[in-house]
Amino acid sequence: MHRFVLFLSLILSFNALAQTSLQRSIGELAKDPVLKSQGFSMTVMDVESGEIIAQHQKDRGLIPASSLKVVTTSTTLALLGDDFKFKTELQYDGSIDEAGVLNGNVYIKGYGDPTLGSDHFEKTNDLDAVMEKFVQAIKEKGIKKINGKIIGDASFLGTQVDCRTWVWEDMGNYYGAGAWGLNIHENRYFLTFKRNSTIGAKPEVEKVEPHIPNLLHMNEITQAGKGSGDHAFIFGSVYNYTRFIRGTIPIGKTSFTIKGSIPDPPFFAAYYLMKKLEAQDIETNKEATSLFELERNGFQDNNRIVFYTHYSPNLKDIVQITNMKSINLYCEAMLRYLGADRKGKGTPDAGLEVIQEFLKNKNFNKNNFFIEDGSGLSPFNTVSSFQMATVMRLIAQDKKLYTSFRPSLPVAAQSGALKYMFKGTNAAGKIRAKSGGMKRVRSYTGYAETKSGKLRAFSIICNHFTCESSEMRKKMERVMLKMIE
Repeated sequence: MHRFVLFLSLILSFNALAQTSLQRSIGELAKDPVLKSQGFSMTVMDVESGEIIAQHQKDRGLIPASSLKVVTTSTTLALLGDDFKFKTELQYDGSIDEAGVLNGNVYIKGYGDPTLGSDHFEKTNDLDAVMEKFVQAIKEKGIKKINGKIIGDASFLGTQVDCRTWVWEDMGNYYGAGAWGLNIHENRYFLTFKRNSTIGAKPEVEKVEPHIPNLLHMNEITQAGKGSGDHAFIFGSVYNYTRFIRGTIPIGKTSFTIKGSIPDPPFFAAYYLMKKLEAQDIETNKEATSLFELERNGFQDNNRIVFYTHYSPNLKDIVQITNMKSINLYCEAMLRYLGADRKGKGTPDAGLEVIQEFLKNKNFNKNNFFIEDGSGLSPFNTVSSFQMATVMRLIAQDKKLYTSFRPSLPVAAQSGALKYMFKGTNAAGKIRAKSGGMKRVRSYTGYAETKSGKLRAFSIICNHFTCESSEMRKKMERVMLKMIE
């Protein structure tokens, strides 16, 4: 009996020692001069019991950046299921005569699929492969000539494609592209510069891929020192075809590519299909447009016939790419789809309402839980580390959801944003987390497996630090390392 009591005391002492070590490390970070404004919140909790193992200002509301994606992706998985697939339809109105002439229009009707034409999945789903499938479907329908228009229809999710609190600096770039009812090629294009070795010189725009009609770039880019990195930003918003490119790229002898947001993806999808049809000797009137543009001019929609349906990869696989690659578009599309599916409105507000209700049903404390978008791009998102850690615990308590969701999180020293973190430490392979970052914001939310096999849910958020982001990451890394002890 005495031996058992002694053994139990040793175990409790060891646990207390480990907790003290973690709490002490958190306390040291809280006192670091780079966080003198105290924009720091951290919570580590035991998944099984809900006990808080260590914390600092756990209820303080801070900007989470892309860590917020875990809320959107997990909720969408829970509500729609692993095997859910987005769809995109080819439709036509009018009639097809015996000669194969369509006296009517062809429509690409989107239902929010953010992966249509993406190169993040199998080659059979990239832009050209998808368009070839569309062309083949039109051929199989017996259509040889189209007397009407090729129309991109994004009406399923309405017109609010971006978040009203996103910043101007983001919206012209690929990560601020927004989500439409009809998305294509992740709503992005590649802008390539021809560089030289002169600091301060303006590099020429070499090419734009894919070609987007009417797109005009006002090039104000200059070249900075070698190794200075990509500090180029494209300024522009939806339907805006004049884009200003400002900032710097490093000098060099090779080409340098940045990515921008397509101003009008539904129109571009129609245009690209039209070009593919003409290349396959299917005659068109050379009129590509969007339903939104037509309706502005009094277009009356007609009865349509669906003749081909394209499906996305499984939602489980989409979530895997979303969290591993941190793709804003995918989360924004999920958010709007939740609104359309559960509220009948494909708006960000409707989607956010669905998420809030889902969390409320899980007895989640939503006090001071303010989210503006699904991706974390808005600087107006405000959450606490306790709330984010609680979300992770709720996921882990649902075995089916946890099994699907867990592989989507980057793994320490192995994958995603954590690939180069925790190298050569005991945390390698033991920490899984979604990272977040923007100017003076860094966060990590996920799971840590202790040496004894305990699963911890955690979140660490730092705002308003005064050091470089890379230095802040290293400071946070040292604290997170203590979680597995």
